[in-house]
Amino acid sequence: MTGRLKDKVAFVTGIGSSDAGWGTGKAIAHLFAREGARVFGLDLDEAAAAATRDLIRDAGGSCEIFRGDVAAAGDVERAMAACLEAFGTVHVLVNNIGIGASGGVVELDEATWDKVFAVNLKGVFHTCKAAIPVMERGGGGSIVNISSITGQRWVGAPMISYAASKAAMIQMSRHMAIQHARRGVRSNTILPGFLDTPMVAAAMRRRFGDDIAEPMRRRDLACPGGKMGDAHDVAFAAIYLASDESKFVN
Repeated sequence: MTGRLKDKVAFVTGIGSSDAGWGTGKAIAHLFAREGARVFGLDLDEAAAAATRDLIRDAGGSCEIFRGDVAAAGDVERAMAACLEAFGTVHVLVNNIGIGASGGVVELDEATWDKVFAVNLKGVFHTCKAAIPVMERGGGGSIVNISSITGQRWVGAPMISYAASKAAMIQMSRHMAIQHARRGVRSNTILPGFLDTPMVAAAMRRRFGDDIAEPMRRRDLACPGGKMGDAHDVAFAAIYLASDESKFVN
């Protein structure tokens, strides 16, 4: 590795993988650490976060974790305080946590709608509110928001709360990009297409049962290259946006 994030501190939400294998947060945190970043991870699943932390440390990297809910302002504030105590500052914020729910406006209940928005959108509000003043005091930083192509178009199944929350994240990121640009804080959004990750596989099993070979094959065929991406494809995009290589990208 080339040290693309040397001397940077990265605050990554959703650092744990929901199952065995590579989730996007795990892949992002691991790659960031390999490129020299000190990583601070926030996740509600402490065991999953600890597995990522241990993987990073075993490879000689630096990582601390905090168990908390991005939808709870107090948890995010305490996590940021712990990050500052451990590493002194924050240069990069990656908003990776996201949950989904099947159903359109008729089928979906209000409580599910509220939960999806609390995690997917309010969580970004909380982390950015905590991180941006730190970044501005330090001379700048980079916010990387993980949205979805579902935030732009229909992808084959009704997921109205997920789609609406991811669309709102895109516009929120644009708004922050302009407002904070003169203070050195950049804001960009990654919109992954169909991915093969543990979270996706679990969602497919809930919908189709244990045999998901056929629905996963259909997801492959829906991609231009005939194959889904994986968590590392997102991680390599994120590291570019986190690094100084993308200093003019906002």
